[in-house]
Amino acid sequence: MKINREWVTPFTAGAFLLSAATGLLMFFHIDTEINKIVHEWLSWALVCGVVFHVVINFKSLIKYLSTQRGLQIVGIFVAILAVSFLPIGNKHKEPFISPIQALSQLPLTSLAQVAQISPQELMKRLSKEGVQPISDKLKLSDIVGNDIRKQMHILDAVFSENR
Repeated sequence: MKINREWVTPFTAGAFLLSAATGLLMFFHIDTEINKIVHEWLSWALVCGVVFHVVINFKSLIKYLSTQRGLQIVGIFVAILAVSFLPIGNKHKEPFISPIQALSQLPLTSLAQVAQISPQELMKRLSKEGVQPISDKLKLSDIVGNDIRKQMHILDAVFSENR
């Protein structure tokens, strides 16, 4: 297949639209689990499209990068990228993270009490979510790990039927 603008430009534009839309959904926390998967995996399509675009427009790109303004613009983004790797001392946490983590550290018997349901009902609700704990002495974090999204999903299932 020959690399030409006829397919590279629409391919890159489509990949950009997909990546931008899913990225914005994630930024505003209105994404679904599949949005995140699509964003992470299909962003590779954007990378490929940009590589093809650079190949087709290499001479023009070199021309832009030979100007002071072009170098400054690219330099700004390189500097932002470099800074993004620096560790930040005060990690910002969303206010709902601490209660989720606290609930996830409770033994399942205690979690059932907080949800005002029986341990058997808790096990039934967990089972509906595909979680099969081997003991009610375990903590939710033991079962699903420390992934806050997974913990939130399971806790929502535990508490939502109680409303």
